[in-house]
Amino acid sequence: MKEVTAGIDIGGTNSVIGIVDREAHILAQTKVATKDYPDVKNYVKAVHDAIQKALKEAGEVTLQAIGIGAPNGNYYHGTIEHAPNLVWKGIVPLCEMFKKYYTCPVVLTNDANAAAMGEMIYGGAKGMKDFIVLTLGTGLGSGIVINGEVVYGHTGFAGEIGHTIVEPFGRDCGCGRQGCLENYVSATGIVRTMNEIFADRRDPSPLRKLGEDELTSKAIAEAAASGDTLALEAFDRTAETLALAIVNSVAFSSPEAIFLFGGLAQAGDLLFEPVRRYVDEMIQVIFKGTVKILPSGLAEADAAVLGASALAWKEIGG
Repeated sequence: MKEVTAGIDIGGTNSVIGIVDREAHILAQTKVATKDYPDVKNYVKAVHDAIQKALKEAGEVTLQAIGIGAPNGNYYHGTIEHAPNLVWKGIVPLCEMFKKYYTCPVVLTNDANAAAMGEMIYGGAKGMKDFIVLTLGTGLGSGIVINGEVVYGHTGFAGEIGHTIVEPFGRDCGCGRQGCLENYVSATGIVRTMNEIFADRRDPSPLRKLGEDELTSKAIAEAAASGDTLALEAFDRTAETLALAIVNSVAFSSPEAIFLFGGLAQAGDLLFEPVRRYVDEMIQVIFKGTVKILPSGLAEADAAVLGASALAWKEIGG
């Protein structure tokens, strides 16, 4: 019997469930519509049923552990706490609820920490003990690994680089404060930057003709790749702000590498080239040349499930 773990990536719309072996092969995969289950007990039952079905599809396997990546997931308590984009409010004791169905270990963390675990076990951080993963999606998540261990801190919520303030009294943030990094460096952040550039500059750009729903980070990246000067400026401003956050993070933990992942990172050299340049300009001399800025070593489509699965393997020493 092949040993496997179940990796669960919980999103606001869907939860993706994968059965994964030790070599990062996803043997079976399925989805549950998170938003369709306002009662979390019914959600857990639906995910249990999906796992059981996926295990049968995977063949002769034995389930060793379950790993869950979720917004506002607390590793210490196995809870999801006040996640703004999920249908369940307050504190949800998710691991405890799954343990009613399973005797194997069930472990949970936030989605960015799961991404870091996946990078370390399956991806580009294999063999590294000190690195940071930044997930540049709708917001900015971060997973920090020091000496081979994810940093959770006293509360379980350490490593919120996306909510470090880079512009005092700056853009409003969903966390209730102003000027947080994720409002400048994320898929939504670059759109806000683009709109500010439109207001400040009169240069022509095809992006000006796009409706509110059409002006996306992908559209900005496509325009920048075609040489649009305003779109290139949006990437330059974004890269400079990200570089500032990176050099501050390097001063704190001296990582071997920073991995950039998520929709905004798909822009490739449009983001990586200016980020590396600004980091080289701003970084303290003792750290110059010591940190690599790299794309994720995981395929984006599989990364979330692999990250949750890696969390489970790590928990049982696999």
